[in-house]
Amino acid sequence: MFLEELRRYGPESSARQIDRAEAEAYCKHLATSHYENFPLVSWLLPKELHQHFYNVYAYCRWADDLGDEVGDPARSLELLAWWRQELQACYAGQLRHPVFVALKPTIDQFSIPAEPFLDLISAFEQDQTVLEYQSFEQLRDYCRRSADPVGRLVLYLCQQHHPQNVVWSDSICTGLQLANFWQDVARDYKIRRIYLPREDYERFGYHREDFDHGRINPPFLELMRFQVDRARQFLNSGLPLIEQLPGRIQVDIDLFARGGLCILDRIESIGYRVWETRPKVTKFDALKLLAGALWRKAFRSR
Repeated sequence: MFLEELRRYGPESSARQIDRAEAEAYCKHLATSHYENFPLVSWLLPKELHQHFYNVYAYCRWADDLGDEVGDPARSLELLAWWRQELQACYAGQLRHPVFVALKPTIDQFSIPAEPFLDLISAFEQDQTVLEYQSFEQLRDYCRRSADPVGRLVLYLCQQHHPQNVVWSDSICTGLQLANFWQDVARDYKIRRIYLPREDYERFGYHREDFDHGRINPPFLELMRFQVDRARQFLNSGLPLIEQLPGRIQVDIDLFARGGLCILDRIESIGYRVWETRPKVTKFDALKLLAGALWRKAFRSR
C-alpha cells in the first residue's frame, strides 16, 4: 500500500499540488485508516486539535514507512534524504507534498521547530545501517531521536512544551519504545535487528550465537528481567507529566504510558520467554486501562 503512495506522491511523482483542504483530508485518512492504534485514542483529544494531530501523524507515518517499507536500505536512505529536503522546503515556505501542505499551518500555529522532525529522519536513517547496539547509551541515543521527538511534538500541540515536561515526556517515550523492543525480540531478530545491547547480554552470560537459536536459558531470563525493570523505571519516572497536561489529554497520555507498563507486565507474566511468545495487550487490558485513566482523571478533577 505504501509503495502505491510513494509512486503517487514520491520524488518522481507528477501529481498536481493539492490545496490545504485536500491535504488535510489526506492526512486524516492516513491517521484514521492505518493499522496502528491512533484512531482508538484520537477521540479523547479536544476536537480543535484533531487535524493538527493528523498532520503530525502523517509526517511521522511517511518518514517511518520510507525507512521500513521500501525494502532496500540504499533506496530508503535516498528517500529519507528527499523527505528531509521536503521538510526544509516546508520551513522555507515551499510546499509540494500534501503532508507538508497540511503540516505548515500546524507548524506556524504552534511554533514547532524543525528539530523533532529532523531527529525522526535521523533515526530512520540509522535503521538502514545499524542493526545491533553495543551499549545502552547507544540505544538510548537512538530512542532520543526515534521516540522522544513524538512526545515533544505532542507537547507543542498541547502548548505544554516546558523543560520539566520535556524530561518527563522523554522518559515515557523511551520507556514505551523499550517496552516495544522487549516485546518484539523475536520479531525484530527475523529482520536481523537486535536491540538488546551487547554489553548487557554479555554481562548476564548470554552470547551472540544464542540469538541464532532463540535460546531461552537462565542468563536470557535474567537479562530480560533486568531490561523490563529498566523500561518500567523510565515509564514510572515520566508519570508526573500526566497531571501537568490539560483536560482529556491527560487520559490520552495516561493510556500510552500505562499501556507500556501493561506490555511489561505481560512479558513478566510469561516468565520473560519472549522468544516463544509475543506478549500482547488484550482488549480486556485496553478496557481496564481506559477505565483506570478515566477514573484517575475524574479523581484529579475533584
